Amino acid sequence: MDLNLNRADYLQVGVTSQKTMKLLPASRHRATQKVVLGDHDGVVTCFGMKKGEAVAVFKTLPGQKIARLELGGVLNTPQEKIFVASGSEIRGFTKRGKQFLSFETNLTESIKAMYVSGSDLFLSASYIYNHYCDCKDQHYYLSGDRINDVICLPVERLSRLTPVLACQDRVLRVLQGSDVLYEVEVPGPPTALALHGGNGGDSGEDLLFGTSDGKLGIIQVTTAKPIHKWEIRNERKRGGVLCVDSFDIVGDGVKDLLVGRDDGVVEVYSLHHANEPVLKFDQALSESITSIQGGCVGKDGYDEIVVSTYSGWVTGLTTEPVHRESGPGEELKISQEMQNKISSLRSELEQLQYRVLQERERYQQASQSSRAVFAVPSFSINDKFTLNKDDASYSLILEVQTAIDNVLIQSDVPIDLLDVDKNSAVVSFSSCDSESNDNFLLATYRCQANTTRLELKIRSIEGQYGTLQAYVTPRIQPKTCQVRQYLIKPLSLHQRTHCIDHDRPVNTLTLTGQFSFAEVHSWVVFCLPEVPEKPPAGESVTFYFQNTFLDTQLESHCRKGEGVFKSDNISTISILKDVLSKEATKRKINLNISYEINEVSVKHTLKLIHPKLEYQLLLAKKVQLIDALKKRQTTYRKNTKSSLRISKDSMA
Repeated sequence: MDLNLNRADYLQVGVTSQKTMKLLPASRHRATQKVVLGDHDGVVTCFGMKKGEAVAVFKTLPGQKIARLELGGVLNTPQEKIFVASGSEIRGFTKRGKQFLSFETNLTESIKAMYVSGSDLFLSASYIYNHYCDCKDQHYYLSGDRINDVICLPVERLSRLTPVLACQDRVLRVLQGSDVLYEVEVPGPPTALALHGGNGGDSGEDLLFGTSDGKLGIIQVTTAKPIHKWEIRNERKRGGVLCVDSFDIVGDGVKDLLVGRDDGVVEVYSLHHANEPVLKFDQALSESITSIQGGCVGKDGYDEIVVSTYSGWVTGLTTEPVHRESGPGEELKISQEMQNKISSLRSELEQLQYRVLQERERYQQASQSSRAVFAVPSFSINDKFTLNKDDASYSLILEVQTAIDNVLIQSDVPIDLLDVDKNSAVVSFSSCDSESNDNFLLATYRCQANTTRLELKIRSIEGQYGTLQAYVTPRIQPKTCQVRQYLIKPLSLHQRTHCIDHDRPVNTLTLTGQFSFAEVHSWVVFCLPEVPEKPPAGESVTFYFQNTFLDTQLESHCRKGEGVFKSDNISTISILKDVLSKEATKRKINLNISYEINEVSVKHTLKLIHPKLEYQLLLAKKVQLIDALKKRQTTYRKNTKSSLRISKDSMA
């Protein structure tokens, strides 16, 4: 990696969502660009840099939380019109801040993703996709699983509309009108889509995707079938991909791939060598990267990567050197400029400290009044609870807009807390009485100063299900706390997959009775992770799962009045039988349960478990050897000391 970039923090706004920051087109090549971004306060801020200071171009009034921000305009012209999505409304602004559009979509859900192409507007809520042309409804699609992002291939190059939806069930759905043209399976839940090179690459059909488990890839979306070009595995176990962009930051004439991840890592991949991605640069920031863009913001002629973070910081990683070789006169000028900036920051800091003291005094006086009304300060939490396939553990990530004081973890089911290298918090465990109050775990993480992001790893036991609760207390006054709850499901270590091995010996559990399709689907949701809450369209549905710990598999087929579950692990069938019987009894539904046991499957499952048992046994033997070697080393040292003492006495 031979790319050197220097960090520069420009401005902080409110908490930001994914893909809510863009750079407006430059007036000339390598000229400074304006930055526009929206935050959770509903404010759209546009600013530029002048003499090292952020100067506002315009700023809108607060409103509903801004979920997405995109640039648009007439095709084949500079895209400098600003479109923001908040709630179910789309607003449009000029680059000077004048509002020219207010479009109420009347969607029943809030808009989660948006893409603008000429007069075409592509929107998606959690499960609903809509296409509008000149603010008139054109096409509609109801997805079987949650939609994370939406994009359209470049119309000006392909002369056809090809929207693509990134769905949580590890599928890209390519649409034609209101119908699915075909589905593309990807290695993880896709979270971010972008056109390769900003225009779809050489063919105009190349699509970049990033997944929640950190993988990247390019797929050529043709009219007939998808073509997988390349894929980058997440071998370094970094965070999920939230945003991608294409920009020539290396300066070799080929656009590089810029990646922003939810663990704060910014990466640059060069595609110069045989179109294979090569990592050229990476840097870790302290919070998740919500947006990433390549351009020129700080100074004319110096390219940079501009990112926005969860807490609202706009930061540049610029090619401008920090120390420049210059003559004595220019060095004095730079020094004076820096001194002025330092004195300005000091005076601003003193003013802020004075205002804080004033507000504290006012609060103390108000709290002593008999008519005092206490307002609980609100704060945002960005949390994620996902299953890691590599080590069969759950990753709980908590990110707060301000510094975290402590996090209390409580669970009513037996779980193990695993060590995390990135975690610098001090953990302490409290004794629990599991028999009287179903409290199996009580642990407190005390964070160091300025820690805004905490990552925990948890391992559950299948068959034991309940609730994990996280009590998050930030470093703000007065003290307040927010609770987040996460379900530990009966088959918590199972993960959705596209296909399974149908040649394995399986055990079958069949449920029949007077229950609806929605009811049996809700039972599957209760038992297994990564299942959409709403039943998909149609009369039946089939899901495939793989156990991340044992590599066993499960097939679930449900319809009205019947549920069939097949697995090569008899324990999985047993857990399903117990849990589903309890759920049906709670709802007073009479179930007819039948099962077929394949004895060959027991031997097959034991073969899968055997290598893991051998590994654990070998590990235990190594631990015993370490203890024996330590004792041997201690004995050797004692003998050496005694022999030295004897030799000294004999010499004396």
